[in-house]
Amino acid sequence: MYDRRILIDALAHRPLLRRMVRPLVAVAAFVVAGVGGFSVLGGAGLVDAAFWLLDPTSIELHYQTHEGPATLVKAYAIVILTGLIGTGLWAGETFVSAAFGGQIREELDQMKLHREIAELESHVIVCGYGTFGKTVAARLREMGRDVVVVESKEAGYQRARDADLLAVEGDARREDRLTDAGVERAATVVGAIDDSKVNIQIAIAASRLSPDAKLVVRAGDQMDEALARRAGADEVVVPEIVSGEQVCSGL
Repeated sequence: MYDRRILIDALAHRPLLRRMVRPLVAVAAFVVAGVGGFSVLGGAGLVDAAFWLLDPTSIELHYQTHEGPATLVKAYAIVILTGLIGTGLWAGETFVSAAFGGQIREELDQMKLHREIAELESHVIVCGYGTFGKTVAARLREMGRDVVVVESKEAGYQRARDADLLAVEGDARREDRLTDAGVERAATVVGAIDDSKVNIQIAIAASRLSPDAKLVVRAGDQMDEALARRAGADEVVVPEIVSGEQVCSGL
């Protein structure tokens, strides 16, 4: 079950891998069919059958000194080789189109990104990269803290990456997105989205995955603040109140 989950997760995060699976499986199927078919039809051992697959001319040489269904085996070899050529071209075309389309570079960058996140400890996860989340992430970086942004909108995710921030694209209410952000090792999770209910849901999900992490929730008003604290938030920020207090303090 664990291996299957790893495979599903790998496919979900690797579009190129998803595209390559079908042609590679097809190639493997023809290889297995070729070796198995040569063994059954021609009575060859597995090693000889594999050699016939690599060098079909050896079939002709074999039947010059051995009795057997030479015509049938040769016809079968043509079918298998045709299939191998077709599926090989399919796999090659998929790989080349990905290479020239920049997908390989993109996936290598994603692998590097996931590795860097996996190495973090006691970092801060900022969920949402709007004005509030962007400000929080910038201040944390100025303080020397490691930050991972989780952003559901592609444009926001790209802005975070352009700012040289580690980021995960997806809905922070989903436990797998929080896991990708390293929530089990995070010191703090900040719900910075402009929607109190979503931030509360993020806090609930984060508390299940990492009970020891500090939960900071952005709320729209004092009523939302009470709900957030009942949901387990350690700290609730109401931006309008904070900004109002800052204005008054400067008067």
